[in-house]
Amino acid sequence: MLDIVTAMGWNYVSTLASEGNYGESGVEAFVQISRESGGVCIAQSLKIPREPRPGEFDKIILRLVETPNARAVIMFANEDDIRRILDAAKRNNLTGHFLWVGSDSWGSKISPVVQQERVAEGAVTILPKRASVDAFDRYFKSRSLSNNRRNVWFAEFWEENFGCKLGMHGKRPGSPKKCTGLEKVGRDSTYEQEGKVQFVMDAVYAMAYALHHMHRELCTGYPGLCPRMANIDGKELLAHIRAVNFNGSAGTPVIFNENGDAPGRYDIFQYQINNRSTAEYKVIGHWTNQLHLNMEALQWTTGDSSLPASVCSLPCRTGERKKVVKGVPCCWHCERCEGYHFQASEFTCELCPYEKRPNQNRTGCQSIPIIKLEWHSPWALVPVFISVLGIIATTFVIVTFVRYNDTPIVRASGREMSYVLLTGIFLCYIITFPMIAAPDVVVCSFRRIFLGLGMCFSYAALLTKTNRIHRIFEQGKKAVTAPRFISPASQLVITFSLISVQLLGVLVWFASDPPHTFVDYGEQRTQDPGNARGVLKCDISDLSLICSLGYSILLMVTCTVYAIKTRSVPETFNEAKPIGFTMYTTCIIWLAFIPIFFGTAQSAERMYIQTATLTVSLSLSASVSLGMLYMQKVYIIIFHPEQNVPKRKRSFKAIVTAATMTSKLSHLAAERPNGEVKTELCEGVEASVPPTKTTYVSYTNHAM
Repeated sequence: MLDIVTAMGWNYVSTLASEGNYGESGVEAFVQISRESGGVCIAQSLKIPREPRPGEFDKIILRLVETPNARAVIMFANEDDIRRILDAAKRNNLTGHFLWVGSDSWGSKISPVVQQERVAEGAVTILPKRASVDAFDRYFKSRSLSNNRRNVWFAEFWEENFGCKLGMHGKRPGSPKKCTGLEKVGRDSTYEQEGKVQFVMDAVYAMAYALHHMHRELCTGYPGLCPRMANIDGKELLAHIRAVNFNGSAGTPVIFNENGDAPGRYDIFQYQINNRSTAEYKVIGHWTNQLHLNMEALQWTTGDSSLPASVCSLPCRTGERKKVVKGVPCCWHCERCEGYHFQASEFTCELCPYEKRPNQNRTGCQSIPIIKLEWHSPWALVPVFISVLGIIATTFVIVTFVRYNDTPIVRASGREMSYVLLTGIFLCYIITFPMIAAPDVVVCSFRRIFLGLGMCFSYAALLTKTNRIHRIFEQGKKAVTAPRFISPASQLVITFSLISVQLLGVLVWFASDPPHTFVDYGEQRTQDPGNARGVLKCDISDLSLICSLGYSILLMVTCTVYAIKTRSVPETFNEAKPIGFTMYTTCIIWLAFIPIFFGTAQSAERMYIQTATLTVSLSLSASVSLGMLYMQKVYIIIFHPEQNVPKRKRSFKAIVTAATMTSKLSHLAAERPNGEVKTELCEGVEASVPPTKTTYVSYTNHAM
């Protein structure tokens, strides 16, 4: 019966037994075996009293319904109790709810299910495998009142079988007819051999074989009972009974195992109602040491072959673990493996390795997809577009300056420093491409080298220019002689000295930590593993980035300070004001860059936003320098060549004096009328220039 329940997939059942040795022993054995197997839990175990009170069976049915998931009911009950239990289920409108599993006391009997076919439909019952013994039929059909002398109950059977009375009772008025004694078993009455005849005959033969073997062993050559068998020990006889081995009345072997049990051979029935509404017991399998069940022959309601459930909890879906209810191993709650956990076993969820995520059904882990910034992404297209325009414009300026290298405007701009500055601007645009390219060792190396180098070139050149202008006019206030290190060669040495600091830092970085790539699984490790991505990156942290750009930013700030100090120099003498405007605008760009870059550190789009922000900021700062310092010059060179002529030379002292007087103008403007101030300043300038011959310095060499 336990094998049947297991084969049906039922793990949560109730038991019902008639009070007494048969029912209670059967249920106890079932419960014990189910505990040992561990696959079936008992929801309720109920007993039917020997003398049930009115309504007792209704109470039992209602008790069984308290555990509605335990639909299978294991029954060890007598025929009358089975019939009344079925009747109670019918009265309580529970037809089709219970899945009855009956012991051999139910078997294939008709009496328990008469007029209760619907409520009993689907019941699975067992009966020991039996065979009809033809010799017994011949013997029993030949029995009559005249030839039977052994069976003291035969007369009672005769009256019951033929519906008559023997002796004087048959002559009383109103009593059944008198038995004639000529009735014949099987001819004048319905006859069917009792199913247990085979086992009774085999039991008698087993005892006979045991006594025979015992006599042969203890009374060798002695006819009849010998003194040794006069007082036999029951245990000794039991040993001989267990040792018998012969073919029984049905041709099957009769043997006993170590526990003294005969081998179990059962037929398995199911009570079914066919399409013609005819109910019958149908053989659906057999059991001989193991279960042989024809699942296709099962039928639960008319025409329905789907297997009903009797389980405490439905199986968990894929990716869910069982959380067992304490004390009831067949009952559990299903909990889904959340986050980055996968179903490691029936009862546990485990965390996937950091570089992996659960697969779709959460039965294992799979590698997290690795992404990088693609060229077709909008985050890449915009910076690349700006960079390409900047490269074209910078190339055009460089070509123009080379083509008109000896013209006054180019010479007045400081050719050598202009080319250094234009190189820095060009590098600022170029860095966009390695920043967007797929990271590898070469790309990461280019990023380290050129990330801060373009800005370093640009602001080292601008700082050298502004510092030179500042020193010229500061020196002019003290003496007529020009300051040291203002020649083009000196300016180049100063500029490349500043640039070498950046290059030295990069070399140290290369030596201490060679460039390599890695996959960052934390940047886009979202709560939903399905959206998790690994980002392929160069090993440039935010701190390394700041250090790489920090020196260039320091140059930029210093250059801005000098631009502020030289703001009062007349624009007819130098480029101080365009440089000042360039630095102010550049500072604004980089002040905007810092909160955008670091404010998006926790964003899922961090890689895209930061890369785009950095490259666009570099391109914009380069564009500001290019536009402020060179577009006007290129415009004059190409469209107004008549203005590209030499300026008249002025003495170094005249230039400085003019700058000094212009500075005083701002202080006196509030005190005197404009005309008076101008007149006074002009007179002061004329007076300050001595009539003797002074050292003249060209605009190209000193003003710039």
